[in-house]
Amino acid sequence: MEISCPLFDIGEKIPEKYTCDGKDVNPPLEIKDIPQNTKSLALIVDDPDAPSGTFTHWVVYNIPPKGRIEEDSKPGVQGVNDFHKNIYQGPCPPSGDHRYYFKLYALDDMLDIKGGEQREKVISEMQEHILESCKTMGQYSKKAYRR
Repeated sequence: MEISCPLFDIGEKIPEKYTCDGKDVNPPLEIKDIPQNTKSLALIVDDPDAPSGTFTHWVVYNIPPKGRIEEDSKPGVQGVNDFHKNIYQGPCPPSGDHRYYFKLYALDDMLDIKGGEQREKVISEMQEHILESCKTMGQYSKKAYRR
């Protein structure tokens, strides 16, 4: 399985539109080679470079196993991010360049949990159901901190 964004390659800059300096909407994502017996997908977007440790920007699960997640969409049930909201909130690092990982999981079932759950609960619930996983990564630094 493979996840990518048609707007940036792995390790490249995430376009401003998808950050707090822009419209702060999720970028489009393309998914290839989804395992045949996949019942749902789960996606976690996080920043491991945050000063207080890994910071979660988006948790979404029970995504239909299709080959694309559309820009500015709610593709499944949304969990709570570290901004305490059940939405995508893009890169907004306090300083310097940060990496943002888009981690995708193919699951053999739908998750039987309500919306608004935290990342840890979603990860715990999907552990026994992961068929395959993949990730991509983009980088970003806020306008005020660019050289």
